[in-house]
Amino acid sequence: MPRSSSSPARVPVEERLFSLVLALLATENGLTKNEILSTVQGYRQRFDAHGDNSSLERQFERDKDDIRELGVPLETVESPDAAGNNQLLRYRIPKGAYDLPQDVVFSPEEITLLGLAATVWREGSLSGESRRALMKLRSLGVEADDPVVGYAPRLRVRESAFEPLSQALERHAIVQFPYLKPGESASRLRTVAPLSLVQHQGRWHLQGIDQDAGGSRTFLLSRMVGPVKVTSRTFRPEGDDFAEKALEELQRIWEANVAEIEVTAGTDAATRLGKRYGDAVPSGLDGRPFRLTVNFSDINILADQLASFGPEVLVLSPQELRQKVLDRLEATARAHEGDAARDDTGESHG
Repeated sequence: MPRSSSSPARVPVEERLFSLVLALLATENGLTKNEILSTVQGYRQRFDAHGDNSSLERQFERDKDDIRELGVPLETVESPDAAGNNQLLRYRIPKGAYDLPQDVVFSPEEITLLGLAATVWREGSLSGESRRALMKLRSLGVEADDPVVGYAPRLRVRESAFEPLSQALERHAIVQFPYLKPGESASRLRTVAPLSLVQHQGRWHLQGIDQDAGGSRTFLLSRMVGPVKVTSRTFRPEGDDFAEKALEELQRIWEANVAEIEVTAGTDAATRLGKRYGDAVPSGLDGRPFRLTVNFSDINILADQLASFGPEVLVLSPQELRQKVLDRLEATARAHEGDAARDDTGESHG
């Protein structure tokens, strides 16, 4: 059926990822990229059987990275008759690798809550699209081995800036957004030609050409403090592999910045920081401190994180990080002293 002359309604990224996981769980042998783009909700609306689908293929590549980051075991299988031919690669999610471990059990109350959540998924707008996707897959000779409606990926909440920036990347459109840098009291409007959206160390970054500064800059999406405006101005990117280069630069910065901290064993800080930074937390310390080596790419984000643990963490180096954590703790203490003073006078501060 030919596509409508009007632009198809845009499918939310969460729904597209859910549909992709659903389709890949439903097949034993896997699906080719062309089968995915032409049948799965979120891709099929924009698929052109006789046209250019390069932007859609780039979207699929980003989605593959996303679902892998969510812990979904996505596999690729080469065709035995055409090794090295990427167009004939098949993608699948082996069901056994995505099942819960046998020793995981739920209480009756937890099962009730899970049942309610499953009902929301089953009765929501995804249900009809999921059934239609499975019917299309069957028309290709792909049979689902088990019911898969109960499966849903663990989706993280992304900043609201992600979707308009993703659209701008596909259209090569210049964007504008208010951006608040650390240490500044007011945001500034930035005008950027976006080149890539990448996730590094759990945070999303936009890399692009700042039109006012006239050079490449990287922006944290979490510091965009207002709506992203996708302008009508377009540009022609010069070069390629923007995402790969942005990730290499972020990784280089992360590896070059190292902090030494002391953490009190048996505390919330020990649990969270020990897992995040991969160091083995010594056992049997009974509340005594131990040292952790921490890499970072943004000193202000790390200072916010360490200050939130209060006396459970002591920064040893570098001095700049130590001072930033101290500044945050002192600001918190002053704020509470003000509250205490108002309490003493009997005035309300609610």
